Amino acid sequence: MGDPGAQDELAIRDLVARASRLADADDVEAYVALFTSDASWELPGGGRHGHDDIRAGAIERRADGTVGPGTATRHTVGTVVVRVDGDHATAESTWQFFTHTTTTPTLARLGTYHDQFVRTPDGWRIRRRTIEFG
Repeated sequence: MGDPGAQDELAIRDLVARASRLADADDVEAYVALFTSDASWELPGGGRHGHDDIRAGAIERRADGTVGPGTATRHTVGTVVVRVDGDHATAESTWQFFTHTTTTPTLARLGTYHDQFVRTPDGWRIRRRTIEFG
């Protein structure tokens, strides 16, 4: 059956990876579903709160060509450190954002995700994501 703590850690690492992949994909609903209904998504200068607001931000970023299909951009995540405490967990992940991915991939930004997770009946979800640049 395996170590439950290790299974939780793997599930959280997978959640972090899926959030990165879906940030660039066309399935906004799948991206939003990774967050709790009361989640916060914060970065310097602003933030989003709850599913509707997080969805609106994802749609805006696709509409203005910042991310999404056809933009030749990509998020990647590495150096993930996970801490599980029962039904709550945290993670710090180094992220990179590349542009020109179909020609000459260029690192445009990087930083750290500071995530808080909660176990729900549907599995682990992101309750709070704080994005740090640099």
